Amino acid sequence: MTDGVLADTAPAPTAATTDERWWRDAVIYQVYVRSFADGNGDGIGDLAGVRSRLHYLADLGVDAIWFNPWYLSPLADGGYDVADYRAIDPAFGSLEEAERLIAEARDLGIRTIVDIVPNHVSDQHAWFQAALASPPGSPERARFWFHPGRGDDGDEMPNNWVSNFSGPAWTRTRNADGTPGEWYLHLFSPEQPDLNWSHPEVRAEHEAVLSFWFDRGVAGVRIDSAALLVKDPSLPEIPAESLPGQHPNTDRDELHDIYRSWRAVADSYPGTRILVGEIWLPDAERFAKYLRPDELHTAFNFDFLVRPWDAASLKTSIDATLAAHAPVGAPATWVLSNHDVTRPVTRYGQEDSAFAFATKREGTPTDLDLGRRRARAAALLCAALPGSVYIYQGEELGLEEVQDLPPDRRQDPMYLRSGGTDPGRDGCRVPLPWAGTGSPFGFSPAGSTGEPWLPQPSHWGELTVEAEQQDPDSMLSLYRTMLAIRRGEPGLGDGELRWLPSADQVLAFARGLRFICVVNLSGAPIALPADCSLLLASTELAGGLLPPDTTAWLLSERPTTHDRTLRGPTEGGE
Repeated sequence: MTDGVLADTAPAPTAATTDERWWRDAVIYQVYVRSFADGNGDGIGDLAGVRSRLHYLADLGVDAIWFNPWYLSPLADGGYDVADYRAIDPAFGSLEEAERLIAEARDLGIRTIVDIVPNHVSDQHAWFQAALASPPGSPERARFWFHPGRGDDGDEMPNNWVSNFSGPAWTRTRNADGTPGEWYLHLFSPEQPDLNWSHPEVRAEHEAVLSFWFDRGVAGVRIDSAALLVKDPSLPEIPAESLPGQHPNTDRDELHDIYRSWRAVADSYPGTRILVGEIWLPDAERFAKYLRPDELHTAFNFDFLVRPWDAASLKTSIDATLAAHAPVGAPATWVLSNHDVTRPVTRYGQEDSAFAFATKREGTPTDLDLGRRRARAAALLCAALPGSVYIYQGEELGLEEVQDLPPDRRQDPMYLRSGGTDPGRDGCRVPLPWAGTGSPFGFSPAGSTGEPWLPQPSHWGELTVEAEQQDPDSMLSLYRTMLAIRRGEPGLGDGELRWLPSADQVLAFARGLRFICVVNLSGAPIALPADCSLLLASTELAGGLLPPDTTAWLLSERPTTHDRTLRGPTEGGE
């Protein structure tokens, strides 16, 4: 593995980068490097492109950037197949350039969070190549899950586990003489062999990787598939039900010792270096265990993301989320989209606006105008809730899911391994439009010969950063105003939420002494309290009424500690 050179001089700390509780209410912007901005004109986003757009992120008002994997990788799964954690993939730049980016972002008051993928590595990783070249039972193979097959000739897989990317979770190797060999486990694609986390070298290596990036100034790590690392060594079949902590490959109790060790590494550095888990668990109590004071700082709240556009459902999710975090004193996170899920403009524009990871679909009728209206309202709702907020690149522009990508341009293994029955995730990864009226819409420099690695819709000229900056009613203008108010309003960010009585299909809650958020999910306009001034609305008010699918931020003239009722559409306001 390669080593890098630390930046010659660390930037001077600023007030924005020295607050040890920054993570509790931070606005974190997710950068999918391949699709953010192309600096060298080859059609692939890179670190040069990100550096050229840092002022855009500062103007937007974000506190930190989370980068999807930028490491050396064959890109069989968009970089989540890591070949070397200490090297930047040449398609994106160099380690030295990553160090400069971290320092330049910090100068602007923006922290950097990097993605760690501990469950598996690339099949091109030096460890796995050494394992393939070594015999069964060798120390090199002990770092992975190599296992003889079942049956007289070992032709059957060790068990019937299924890959998260469709198909079997086992692939058979070949011996040096060409005969069939052992099988190895991969909960994702065959190019992503799972690591054996009971092996001390696996644990030591990942702790060293954490230190490598903390030494270079990153403020935290996002942990991919954080609940999958530990497996039952007996490799039993997946039961219909299992006791808490005893599932064969998910959420096993042994995980918590690993994350306590990681927290010790993070806490050994000055300031607060955060650990953020990607944890998909339906059990709120099990979820909260990862957020105890000596483990992870936060984890993604996916329950809210998958909820339909329905007041009762969203309120249930908000209550459950806050209740799960309260016993461990951790802040919640709020997220509407990321690189794995259907963009909210498309999702909220569908009759069934609920989303489940396993049912991502294309060809469903979508009302994009309705979707954008609801996405605007959802953005203000999220930003008003207690805790931190994540924004996936392009969300602030109101980009929709691209559902008509040519089959020969798609690269997601979920699409490829399913034979096209699963549309995959490329539709939310299309390169961003920055300026102009035609592709590449400023994604690549003028005169570039490289075509964007995924094609952009021709109508995205209306959704470029350049166009939206000039439109005070655009999604981008809404996000900038929203984040500026959120940063300056003392009632927002970390803290408590108090629900206010409201009509059906209306959410109303208070934050701090005077801030009120009202979300109208009903089919008719509603009146707002008369003793409040309007800070911001996701859609223009109609005759003083809050239209359907609209969120309003209000400032009360008197403390909100008493009950007040947000009345229905025909009853008038208080």
